[in-house]
Amino acid sequence: MDYAKVIEFVREMTARSGRPDNYPFRSRYEHIMRVYRWAIKLQAKEGGDLEIIALAALLHDVGWDKERPHEEVSAEMAVEYLVEQGYDEAKIGRIGEIIIRHNDKDTEEELSLECRIVMDADLLDEVGAMSVLWDCMATACEADPTYKKAYYRIKNFYQINQPKIRRCKTAAGRLEYTKRMKCIEDFLNQLERELF
Repeated sequence: MDYAKVIEFVREMTARSGRPDNYPFRSRYEHIMRVYRWAIKLQAKEGGDLEIIALAALLHDVGWDKERPHEEVSAEMAVEYLVEQGYDEAKIGRIGEIIIRHNDKDTEEELSLECRIVMDADLLDEVGAMSVLWDCMATACEADPTYKKAYYRIKNFYQINQPKIRRCKTAAGRLEYTKRMKCIEDFLNQLERELF
């Protein structure tokens, strides 16, 4: 599979999707590319079909519609695109299934390794240093931004997301999630010493 061609398709579709976002610094395309890179790293540790994982990660968020869940729209777009490219039908079905399921992080159902890896990759994005950066930039976009407002926003994110480790579906995902939450904890401890 020509991944450069798939990446170009992803870039075009996310640019045209019209998916709303509350912050000007967010990019759906950049999110997808980070999830893709995380998926590759997790696959290297966990195994699974690299091609299925890579394509599902690249195509997991390409679609958007105000009336329907983005997972459904993205899966339909991905399947249609892969069929047009002459891709293996059995693998297309597996990729479509992963895309439809990628947001169902609280499920207790048995999932394929490939699905679990893509789910973890999606969960890992914007956690850790990325979440600190996000919260600082989001605070700066609000009225009367201050360092303390950013601190409280980061602390709130940390408290809400600490228990979400239970959503990780792989050992490598849990390990990485733990490291990334520790990064936020260390940052908050240092910032507390400097701010208060």
